[in-house]
Amino acid sequence: MNSNKNVNQQLGVLKNLINHARLVLRLMSDPRVPIYLKALPVVALVYLVWPIDFLPDFMPILGQLDDLAAVLVGIETFIALCPQEIVAQIRAELNGSAPFTGNADASAKQGETIDGQWKEKSESKE
Repeated sequence: MNSNKNVNQQLGVLKNLINHARLVLRLMSDPRVPIYLKALPVVALVYLVWPIDFLPDFMPILGQLDDLAAVLVGIETFIALCPQEIVAQIRAELNGSAPFTGNADASAKQGETIDGQWKEKSESKE
């Protein structure tokens, strides 16, 4: 039973990590997010591949942990500094539920409304 609980926890962490990565990718492609904020994850990834580290990678465990910490801090800072209404909207979209904005005209302008006509088919037997 304990093994099953550990597997569920690991799956939850993996799902959270995947959702976080999807959130960052969507924020990076969103034109409403300022470009200077989009530099944070890029800088974090550059640090990951940069040959000069705070703790050299040849040090067991510590060398890799500082790389991981730099990437996580960069990503978390990026998400925290992004406009929260954009973050909330994208999180809701990723979870499958779009938040109610209260503005019907905004959704019509974005092409979410389908206009059509209702016609009843007459049943005539010939």
